[in-house]
Amino acid sequence: MARETWATRTGFILAAVGSAVGLGNIWRFPFVTGEGGGAAFLVVYLLFVALVGFPAILVEFVVGRHTDRNPVGALIQLGGDAWKYIGGVFIVTGFVILSYYSVVAGWFIRYFLEGFRGSYAGHLEGYEAAAAEAGAPAAELMFGDLSTGLFAFVFHTIFMAVTIGIVALGIRRGIEVATKAMVPAIIILLAGMAVWAFTLPDSGAGYEYYLSPEFSVIADNWTTLLPAAAGQAFFTLSLGMGVMITYASYLGEDRNLTKDAGTIIGFDTGIAFLTGLVVFPVFFSAGITEPGEGGAGAIFISMTQAFADISGGHILGLVFFGTVAIAALSSAISLLEVVTAYVIDEKNVERWKAALGMGGVIYLLGVPVTYDLIFLDLLDLFADGILLVFGALVLMILVGWIAPNFAVKELSKGIGDLGSLGQAWIWVVRIPIIIVLIVTLALGIVDYVDFLTGDFAGWLDENL
Repeated sequence: MARETWATRTGFILAAVGSAVGLGNIWRFPFVTGEGGGAAFLVVYLLFVALVGFPAILVEFVVGRHTDRNPVGALIQLGGDAWKYIGGVFIVTGFVILSYYSVVAGWFIRYFLEGFRGSYAGHLEGYEAAAAEAGAPAAELMFGDLSTGLFAFVFHTIFMAVTIGIVALGIRRGIEVATKAMVPAIIILLAGMAVWAFTLPDSGAGYEYYLSPEFSVIADNWTTLLPAAAGQAFFTLSLGMGVMITYASYLGEDRNLTKDAGTIIGFDTGIAFLTGLVVFPVFFSAGITEPGEGGAGAIFISMTQAFADISGGHILGLVFFGTVAIAALSSAISLLEVVTAYVIDEKNVERWKAALGMGGVIYLLGVPVTYDLIFLDLLDLFADGILLVFGALVLMILVGWIAPNFAVKELSKGIGDLGSLGQAWIWVVRIPIIIVLIVTLALGIVDYVDFLTGDFAGWLDENL
């Protein structure tokens, strides 16, 4: 079956940026930054992106372009049949992340549509009596009501159906066309909201929280900041999940991979940073000074409360939740493309059948998340703290130690003779990046075991 390619460089860049800037930047980045103490987390995150993310994305690019295959086929071609199981980790990661990602995206669609039914302040008024009785914020009760149940299931269904439809159309007619429209819209809308947030009263406190790091906090909390920053960096750059391998497999050999990688990381990091310039001034202007509280629901709880309390919040809420829904779709299609490409390449199945079949299985895996959010934590912590890092680690080992010669040669295509820079890149991959990933994986496993023996065990005791 003939393999598709990107029609233009812009199409590839925007598709890769679209994969990177979705929920990882706008849903996940603010609450992870809040949990990490604001600016302290931001410093560690930016260092991780620059020192680990850039060399790592080049590894995925050279593997994908050199093999012209999905992650499983690519690793078999480079390392032999035994590596198909490692390649399978990337497929599993895409399955797991997209299953709950779709549910979260459905929440943003629901909040966006709720804005057309009235102001967010008006919605919260309906929860005030129950909130007073429960001793909880009205926005928290609203999130609890909207995040699970029938409508959560319905919007999960709608979002997955749209995602499947775009991927089924193919690289040029589906993914490339969609991301060319979505990514510029995301950037323009976020930039406009950041300018508006600057005008809010007390926004200065939000900027101070976000932009003024206390380095003593980093020194005292590095064991939690490192895995959180690593997981966020890999999540938002779509590393360790096979997306960049798959997207690069549709590239021609004349492309400068370092230039493309720098462009993609620049856009992704810039959009994540821009999101913080929107969210934290809004939080502090509305009197929300603990942005990390609430976990996965933090952005919904805090932003809804903020939109209810600030001037113009109704319109801003519509724009914000609508922007995130668009961003979520741009990432979701990349995740589904990974597993779809695997079925097309390895099983010789037609694209529409592969997209529908794989999308259907992923959809079913996400259904429990619409019942109880404990399943989101179960899947997210496993994917973010373990699968992503493990996938990246074994790929670094393969390229850095087992097959380094092809990598330098592949990277030089479209650039020219790399000289000592090629070997320097390989040694960065071989030692510091692998060490960081091993430490990060160990810390992630510890965190996940703590969750299983703590929160999840408690939930099982209460519900079984």
